[in-house]
Amino acid sequence: MMELSLIQKIAVWILPVLFAITVHEVAHGWMARRLGDPTAFMLGRLTLNPIKHIDPIGTVVVPLVLLALGGFIFGWAKPVPVTWKNLRKPKRDMAIVALAGPMANLLMAVGWGIIAKIGFMIVLAVPFAGQPMIYMGSAGIIINIILMVLNLLPLPPLDGGRIMTGVLPGPLAYTFSRIEPFGFFILLGLLATGILGQILSPLVQAVSQLLYSVLGLN
Repeated sequence: MMELSLIQKIAVWILPVLFAITVHEVAHGWMARRLGDPTAFMLGRLTLNPIKHIDPIGTVVVPLVLLALGGFIFGWAKPVPVTWKNLRKPKRDMAIVALAGPMANLLMAVGWGIIAKIGFMIVLAVPFAGQPMIYMGSAGIIINIILMVLNLLPLPPLDGGRIMTGVLPGPLAYTFSRIEPFGFFILLGLLATGILGQILSPLVQAVSQLLYSVLGLN
């Protein structure tokens, strides 16, 4: 496979990144609605229109900077609002709503893997179609697995932190949830020191290798 220029990399990554972030947020809102909270639906956030979900920093600036620097790519969108009081069983249901985002990323990783598989099957006969499918499929796999693994870290306000809050007993859940105001700064600190990459890289690699093996992409 040829080495891509920065412009080509942006062209390859833009759709996988937008879909990964957008569908992740829509999954939260969709699950919340099923569990009794229509807030996201009423605010027009249950849409695949990325404009409704784009955060200028998290969806545009951070992914582009990381792409240019050659590091692992991740980002975030505007969080879908969830009114926990509307949920039928708020503590349990908030954990389920949180889990819906990473699970959506897992399903998208599989979907992009199938696209890459088809690309490999047709690349010799139709290279102008097969090569973009391989590149974009591979990008879709990695960005979705990164977002899934990142969001499952047990750190509020990440999804994993909300899942932990949902499964911990009441007093422990309350104590744990008090980390949330500092969670984003902790995450930035882990990113700046390289610790976040050291945590994520082996997990992302393991999940990626498993998916590649299952889909016969090795």
